[in-house]
Amino acid sequence: MSALSASDAKREFGEVLLKAQKAPVKINKNGKPVAVVVSAVEYEQLEAYRDEYLKAEIEAGIADLDAGNVSEGVEVLKRLRKRIT
Repeated sequence: MSALSASDAKREFGEVLLKAQKAPVKINKNGKPVAVVVSAVEYEQLEAYRDEYLKAEIEAGIADLDAGNVSEGVEVLKRLRKRIT
């Protein structure tokens, strides 16, 4: 993945758009990453993967509920407190 400073990205915006069609372009400001420019096609793919993942997680949660794999809220809080102490 190529990287540019924010100033360079601003000055070479057209070039950034062309590069993003081939691979993501990282934008740094003050030496720290602040953004990544991706093609519209890649963004749509990422959104689709995210939606698929969320749907699968919701379905897994519903399956757990249907199977009776649930805990009372108080019991969950007790287990969490044990983990952090």
